[in-house]
Amino acid sequence: MRVSVLKAGHCRAGRPSRRGQADKARLVPQRTMVRFEKSGTSPRSVALSSANGASVQAETEMKKTKITATIGPTSNDPKTFTELAEAGMNVARLNMSHGTHESHMEVVNLVRAYNVEARKARKPTLAILLDTKGPEVRSGDVQTPLDLKPGDRFIYSIDEMRVQLTEAPYTVSINYDGFLDDVAVGDRVLVDGGILSMDVVTVDRERGDVVCEVVDGGEMGSRRHINVRGKSANLPAITDKDWADIKWGINEAQVDYFALSFVRDAEVIHELKEYLINEENQTNHATRIGILAKIESADSTKHLEEILDAVDGAMVARGDLGAELPVEEVPFWQDSIVKGCRRRGKPVIVATNMLESMITHPLATRAEVTDISVAVREGTDAVMLSGETAYGGYPLKSVQTMSEVCRQTERGMLDFSELMEEHVAATSSSLDPLSDVIAYHAAQMSDTLACPLIVFSRRGNLPKLLSRVRPNASIFCFTDNEVVQRRLALYHGVHAFDLRFEGTDSEQAFVDASRLLLDQGYVRRGDPVVVVRGGTEPIWKPKSPYACQIRMVE
Repeated sequence: MRVSVLKAGHCRAGRPSRRGQADKARLVPQRTMVRFEKSGTSPRSVALSSANGASVQAETEMKKTKITATIGPTSNDPKTFTELAEAGMNVARLNMSHGTHESHMEVVNLVRAYNVEARKARKPTLAILLDTKGPEVRSGDVQTPLDLKPGDRFIYSIDEMRVQLTEAPYTVSINYDGFLDDVAVGDRVLVDGGILSMDVVTVDRERGDVVCEVVDGGEMGSRRHINVRGKSANLPAITDKDWADIKWGINEAQVDYFALSFVRDAEVIHELKEYLINEENQTNHATRIGILAKIESADSTKHLEEILDAVDGAMVARGDLGAELPVEEVPFWQDSIVKGCRRRGKPVIVATNMLESMITHPLATRAEVTDISVAVREGTDAVMLSGETAYGGYPLKSVQTMSEVCRQTERGMLDFSELMEEHVAATSSSLDPLSDVIAYHAAQMSDTLACPLIVFSRRGNLPKLLSRVRPNASIFCFTDNEVVQRRLALYHGVHAFDLRFEGTDSEQAFVDASRLLLDQGYVRRGDPVVVVRGGTEPIWKPKSPYACQIRMVE
């Protein structure tokens, strides 16, 4: 095969855009136009610049931004669950703040059953994310909701004997003895993220009371979530319940990711990783579980860099983050967290209130659609649905809406070049700088040729590096490791398939991979693909483990 590079300049988009005929006339920059010539045949032009990202190949229709969906009462039946997966769900979330191990095990079994059928059908599988409850400060029970008006006095007490709910000023209990030490006069206390708010006027240590004045009134119900603006509760990051859930997630559910709630600094991440290493002596699964830090407290933003260095990924948990910090700061921190994860090549999920209105309505608001689109443009690996799919009235429509917004936004982006420019091809901290360089240039080749990438991997490192670079086209990973296949479900643009390597060589593996992609309709005969191989432990033993080839699908 001979490759000739034609002069780069500007050309008209040579393929019709799905967004309308008007796009045909738009001038787009052409990075490089490449012509391939097979030996003994006439020259054949196989690709045009991908600067506009518009291609008639089926693979460009695959959504690159992943969807994490919380499974609950309205989505935990086999029919609905399968529909969510087929509509675009990539990761099933277990919210340990609700339900029991038994009810969550039903969801795990749904994922396992789906994955068995997906592997038979040669399709990508789903990952399981266990989201810990974490330490929460909550008010006590009330018999009937209390009607609070601006200016009313309201008392939180650590002494349950002082609860008084018959007349104002009402006194309710609070489940955190350190509340008196955490708050000070003038602090703003938020109920359920700001549905009600009140200012601290007195801290009575002798009685164990915190006296507040209501600022924004409303109904105060039982067991309401309490935040103090700008402060984090001095509670253990992993509670006894969390440890029980983590142990269950290792031994019974064998989940793929832990999302750790209310992470304040990197110390708790190291603590959990050490625990997983110790558990590895009893099970070979523990250390393969990824740890995601939920950034949702004032302290976590102060220690953001050290947290991101320590974890395997992160979640932008905007609910509590917007309660502990001024809500107008949330977009800044979302952007910072996404960029911080991308620089490190670690997956990031943007979560909370993305399609909140679809809990009760079949149509998303314009603001919600824009919110998802902004997260996609920032380069997030995944966006998340919570109540929308757990207990909402329209779980399938929610996933379909989110999936289509992601897909349309990705089409609308001319390319991911701005995201690629943030990538550092090789750094002194990289464990495998040669693979890093290979990934960077393979992505550039893929963008130039408007073609997908094929990568063979047992440990998942190279597809993760390719995902970090954010090529325009899809990354098709072939692996014989079921755990790696599931974990890659969270990574931007990566679609992982099961392929047995034993008894094959690299050429046969390429033939088998090409046949699978042809059968699934992801590529066509004669299409170019970029085949990438690398890593410190290569599957096959060539003279050089590092390679980046341009091949034609036969």
